[in-house]
Amino acid sequence: MKQNKYDDGEFFAAYEKMPRSIYGLESAGEWHVLKEVIPALANKSFLDLGCGFGWHCRYAKKQQASSIVGVDISEKMLKVAREKTDDSLITYQHSAIEDVHFKKCQFDVVFSSLALHYIQSFEEICQKVYRWLKEGGVFVFSVEHPIFTADGSQNWHTDEQGNRLHWPVDHYQEDGIRQTTFLTENVIKYHRTLSAYLNGLIDAGFAIKVVKEPKVSEASLKSNPEMKDENRRPMFLIISASK
Repeated sequence: MKQNKYDDGEFFAAYEKMPRSIYGLESAGEWHVLKEVIPALANKSFLDLGCGFGWHCRYAKKQQASSIVGVDISEKMLKVAREKTDDSLITYQHSAIEDVHFKKCQFDVVFSSLALHYIQSFEEICQKVYRWLKEGGVFVFSVEHPIFTADGSQNWHTDEQGNRLHWPVDHYQEDGIRQTTFLTENVIKYHRTLSAYLNGLIDAGFAIKVVKEPKVSEASLKSNPEMKDENRRPMFLIISASK
């Protein structure tokens, strides 16, 4: 199932108000770890799957990547990305991640941020990315952590006073669809175990280089102490693998 909530006007309006939509990468909770996992991009070809507003594409240009392609299913997202981008080295392509095609050995780095948990077949994406990468190329991506997606409700269990008791983890071993609420809409995500992510990469031929489960940064905790609860369970999973 290919899902495109971002072209819904009400949903898109809510997404535009999120801090990471307004202020960019430095307001993304996982960026302080993710940016350290991205390899050196100077003179490299870079593909962003699920590029959204194009923040990572523009970051790649600042890091002197030689060519940059961003892919997204949402026309509204790409419209904003193009408005924010003034560089001939960056091109945006309107397509679902599942449908996009590129040449064999076309890219040095393939990247995806918080998009692949919306894709039904992670194994198929791994196989495609492996073909698109040059020898020695790197696949870096972030997804919602399996502990975060397992139960599906994506809400804390609270007491009668609203105090957060614990984060529910249930049906962890059952890969598949989770229906949850995000912003204004019910959305479909695909839960998969940590081993499913790792084995999907290994089976496609990748060598896993880095696995990270980011905590909230110290800077974020200082500016917003209420975020301390975010460290009671992992929200993000970041993986780097090489061909």
